[in-house]
Amino acid sequence: MSRIIFVIFIVINLFADEMLLKPLPQTVAFDKQKAQLGKKLFFDTRLSHDDTIACISCHNLYNGGADTTAVSFGVGGAKGSINSPSVYNARYNIAQFWDGRAKDLKEQAVGPLFNPVEMASSKEEIIEKLQKDKEYQQTFQKIYKDGVTLKNIVDAIVEFEKALITPNAKFDRYLNGEADSLTEKEKKGYTLFQDLGCISCHNGVNIGGNMFQKFGVFKQQVDNRDLGRFNVTNDPLDKHYFKVPSLRNVALTAPYFHNGSATTLKDAIKKMGLYQLGQELSSEQIDAIEAFLHTLTGKIPTIVEK
Repeated sequence: MSRIIFVIFIVINLFADEMLLKPLPQTVAFDKQKAQLGKKLFFDTRLSHDDTIACISCHNLYNGGADTTAVSFGVGGAKGSINSPSVYNARYNIAQFWDGRAKDLKEQAVGPLFNPVEMASSKEEIIEKLQKDKEYQQTFQKIYKDGVTLKNIVDAIVEFEKALITPNAKFDRYLNGEADSLTEKEKKGYTLFQDLGCISCHNGVNIGGNMFQKFGVFKQQVDNRDLGRFNVTNDPLDKHYFKVPSLRNVALTAPYFHNGSATTLKDAIKKMGLYQLGQELSSEQIDAIEAFLHTLTGKIPTIVEK
């Protein structure tokens, strides 16, 4: 039944054509003072229990905003159980984390701070460390009346993350009317992306991130420990459902999938054809789709570069 529903979903969505995809805005509104404070916190290892792990440790802003390993490692070398998604353009996701357990960036930002296999810290020790820093004290007091608090720490980090959009990708320029911004091979890849049905799940301004989908619609390739959305809802029908990842900057964020099981972009495309579309894609098709996906790499935001 799930296969039939998925095929119907593809057909319905294909009639919407390119309305399913939207370019990122060139700029977004955010509080610059808070965002600069949030940036400092994002890079600060003192948020972790042993001063070794920062947000950027698992979300490398100079490499697509994700990690370069299948799973990340936290305090004391603790091994995580899932691939770290990109923090870029996360403001456009329907929810945060692969299973959607955080409804927004504020809920997401708190989780890693206290997770024993990530930063393994506590509210008390984080505040104590930051209050000993005179620059932090002054900056927090200038922005927030109540100074250094957990609520304000999270608020500042979230404001920084809101600024992390990557506009002006080649494909954005194409959507904005620059027909020559894509090569013929890239256009062919885009046509395949639509015709094969990839666009049914990877759509919207974030080209993904706006729905949950089963990993393994046509071919089961999941570990029974990877329960996905079921972890949140306890609904058996949600087993192995995960938030569809954004494809923006995907050429930079290997390895792929919630378990990091695809080491290259070609491998990920091939597996998506088999798992989600029930098709064995040819080398030519994979090459063209890969070329198209490279056009989704956008510009690193100015706040990161400075």
